[in-house]
Amino acid sequence: MSTTTHSPYLPVRDEWLARRVETVLEPELPIVDPHHHLWERAGWNYMLDDLLVDTGSGHNIVGTVFVQCRSMHRADGPEAFRPVGETEFVNGVAAMSASGGYGPARICAGIVGHADLRNGAATDAVLEAHIRAGGGRFRGIRHITAWDGDPELMNPAYAPPPGLMFDAAFRQGFACLAPLNLTFDAWLYHPQIGDVAALARAFPNTGICLNHIGGPLAIGSYAGKRAAVFAQWSAAIRDLAGCPNVAVKLGGMAMRINGWDFHERADPPSSVDLAAAWKPYVDVCIEAFGASRCMFESNFPVDKGSYGYQAFWNACKILAKGASASEKADLFCGTASRFYRLGV
Repeated sequence: MSTTTHSPYLPVRDEWLARRVETVLEPELPIVDPHHHLWERAGWNYMLDDLLVDTGSGHNIVGTVFVQCRSMHRADGPEAFRPVGETEFVNGVAAMSASGGYGPARICAGIVGHADLRNGAATDAVLEAHIRAGGGRFRGIRHITAWDGDPELMNPAYAPPPGLMFDAAFRQGFACLAPLNLTFDAWLYHPQIGDVAALARAFPNTGICLNHIGGPLAIGSYAGKRAAVFAQWSAAIRDLAGCPNVAVKLGGMAMRINGWDFHERADPPSSVDLAAAWKPYVDVCIEAFGASRCMFESNFPVDKGSYGYQAFWNACKILAKGASASEKADLFCGTASRFYRLGV
């Protein structure tokens, strides 16, 4: 795996992660992990066996949702339909899990794929192909719109233009989702949260899930400005919460762009360390959206460069300590199950 300065990913070091083993808190609490990936990349594989090691580390993972990551796209055929290969691949993994031979968890019970919404009305045919390929598991798409004027913040694998969510062709493609009962996962940076709000208000019948609490930035031109960014981010989150068709994923807070130092420590951070760092952000999201529109997410293996799966879910349980039983059920399972129509 590349560790160059401009890589958006932090390297996963299994020997370092092995230094942290915790007692699992509330081991019976059912959890749907609504955001993980599967891929084979140069120097970095994270496939079903790897995921099962993490989901089998002590927490009660009852189901998961795969989110697009440019994995196993078709090598040929029309460009717009090549991402359907990812859905075909993931549905195969889901079928393996559904056999019961890989444990009780419903791995990839929901699939979020990719379609280029800039293809406008032609997007409908691509979505129909995903639905056919998904074996009843396809739930929606993610079209990454994360953009900032600071090149250090841009993922070289994606090159979205600024203002993409206002683009007429993009919105024409977006309009194809609701008639097919499909949702949209929104990945962007915190200065763009207002763009999501505008999109949600323009399409009130389309479910939207804000990924990774809206991407608060803390490197590059945002370095040393955490307090100012938090103020801007929290105001935008509260405004977005006024859109009843939007939910938010609580996780994805340990990428390079988030500016934490967890990966630089001699030992992996404890769940207490993680909960302390994230509490202000999680509290704002839950206060604004309510537990019924919030879901904890692992974002593995991306966040695995900073901590282990076991410690992550312990941190989430610490963060939810003051929640009622029904609120906790939503945060860990109910919201994700409803949003992605999982039936678990």
